[in-house]
Formats: sequence, C-alpha cells, structure tokens
Amino acid sequence: MTTRALLILGFLFGAAACGGEDGDVTPVDTSVVSDANATTDGEGSADSAAGLPISVSAADFDCLTKWTKVRRFRIKSLNGQLDAALKIANSPTGGTYPPGTVIQLIPTEAMVKHEKGWSDKTNDWEFFFLKMQAGKTVIGAQGTTDVINGFGGNCFDCHAKADPKWDLVCEQDHGCTKLPFSAEIIASLQEADSRCKK
Repeated sequence: MTTRALLILGFLFGAAACGGEDGDVTPVDTSVVSDANATTDGEGSADSAAGLPISVSAADFDCLTKWTKVRRFRIKSLNGQLDAALKIANSPTGGTYPPGTVIQLIPTEAMVKHEKGWSDKTNDWEFFFLKMQAGKTVIGAQGTTDVINGFGGNCFDCHAKADPKWDLVCEQDHGCTKLPFSAEIIASLQEADSRCKK
C-alpha cells in the first residue's frame, strides 16, 4: 500500500462524524457489536421479496473484500436479493435497486436501500458513517439527508447529484462530484479493511 493510501486511511478511520439538527439522523447505539455475516448469496426466501421492512445493524457491515465487487464499489444484500441488485449495478441504463441492497466504496461509508416509501426524498436509501474498533463496526451516524461523512461532507448532498436513472448511486460518470483520489487508493482502502483481519 502506498504512503498516500495509508495517510488517507488514517484520516478516514480517525475522522469524527456528526449528525444534523432536524431529526433526520437516527440516534445511534455506539456500542461495538459482533460482525456476524448477513445473507449475501443471492438466494432468498419468499419473505425476502415481500417488501418486509429492512432491519440494519452494525453486524451487517462486515469485511468489505468478501462482498461482490462491481467496478470500484462493493455490494451485498441483506435479504437474498443480490442477483437483482447486481442486475441493476451492471445495467448500462441504470434502474432502481431492490430493498436490502448495501453498497460501500470505502469501509467507513455505506448506503442501504429500504422498502418503497421509507424515504421519498432519498429514494429509500439510508446513509451510514462507520467507525472501526478492534476489527468490529460501530455506526457513527445513520439517516437520510443529514449524515456527515469522514471528509466532512453530507452524504445525501453528493448522492443527490447522480442522474435519476442511477438511483442515487455515484460512479465516475453518474453526475456526482468526482472523488479526489484514484481507483488504486480506493482499492487500497478496501483491502486495508480492519474487519477482514481475524
């Protein structure tokens, strides 16, 4: 890993986050929880496609390099809908991700798709700022429009710039502000995920 990647990694994992003041950020239990794996195999029960509410815990954010890689980001499903999520992720024309989809670019940030109607403003996405403690995930902040990431930016403000056909998912050509570091740095950050070291 390059020195630059290590510096960025140190910044990301050491940065503090804060929530908004209008009640859009969910209060967070900051206790460390185990990192048990969630369903990621694309197989699901009949209930997983029935529009049941999506429940998210810190344990759902485990070793990032075990997730399916799509270009630069990593993706998994909390309810067995990985194949449907991958179909959208790989579509040249975009689409709406199924509930239960989890997307991460770096270990300290994530977005989770909830059931239709959960949050019209964010296309049902919930944003997360994550911290690592002793190889476990701690949710630093979560919510819809007021989650502040490790760079001090508002997650929704960036993702809202994506062309609507991409369902708020940012990539190089989706309309979002371009990230200030390379694909090599992103890959280094993913590979350095402390949750993968057991």
